[in-house]
Amino acid sequence: MCGWSTPRAILFEDVRAYALEQIDPKLPPDVRAAAEKSIDDAVYGLMMVIDGVNGFLRNATHEVSLDVIVRLVERESQKEVDSVELRHGDGMCIGYHSWRENDYGEDPIASRRPGK
Repeated sequence: MCGWSTPRAILFEDVRAYALEQIDPKLPPDVRAAAEKSIDDAVYGLMMVIDGVNGFLRNATHEVSLDVIVRLVERESQKEVDSVELRHGDGMCIGYHSWRENDYGEDPIASRRPGK
């Protein structure tokens, strides 16, 4: 499989980085820090839902939960090579603070998009 760092990197590059780019650069440093903390808390909350720590809706007879599936697809044929449901992995929340610093381990994930 593509490794657990891949979905984490996608969330950080596509969700967290986007949100950080939306912060008004003219904000005072303390306000900007509060906005950045809120973004980090929201991303971590999403990872907790993915891990199954929370995010359930229940009543006496039914339960609703979210599942997130990562698929490794061969680009040319679009054939699925492998897939994994993230809840069954080693946890999306593990190593969170390292990922905030763009540290996804020793193995490169993939080539970054231009400009990232």
